[in-house]
Amino acid sequence: MMKRSTGYLLGLSLLTAQAPAMANELLLKSDLPARSTIPAEYYWNQFGCSGENLAPTLEWENVPEGTKSFAVTFYDLDAPTGSGFWHRVVYNLPADTNSLPGGKDGGVLPKGAIESNTDLGAPGFFGPCPPEGRQHRYQWTVHALSVDKLPVEEGATPALVGFFIWQHELAKSSLTLLAGPR
Repeated sequence: MMKRSTGYLLGLSLLTAQAPAMANELLLKSDLPARSTIPAEYYWNQFGCSGENLAPTLEWENVPEGTKSFAVTFYDLDAPTGSGFWHRVVYNLPADTNSLPGGKDGGVLPKGAIESNTDLGAPGFFGPCPPEGRQHRYQWTVHALSVDKLPVEEGATPALVGFFIWQHELAKSSLTLLAGPR
């Protein structure tokens, strides 16, 4: 009994010691709460969905020192492709950006931001559209980057942009939302 109590207290003290560091980590927030179900009006208007193609408002805080730009990605973790599905990839967001307003077709982006191709083969934003009868997890991620601009040409694939994001990432924060079943 004593071993278990000592281990429990040690584990609890480690969690408590980590709490202040966690409070200073990059944090992504949205007008849609984490793990909530994305309303049908946010869905894309293709592949059997009839939504308005809306993106939520995104805000981030606790930006790490040395951040020179941001990237924001939107990804379907459960797409039946074997590799997920990129719905939006935006990069070269200026360092003084701390939010995206969302809205129709993803909303207005700050000057200088670039949208890479999605997995549809064109730049832009398209909302979720899970298959009938299934629920999918969709993940928004903000990436704090160590460079002003990623060294990648417009029109690049999401995988190539992701490669450069990974090379220059200082921190990231993700928000997972659910869509479906419809």
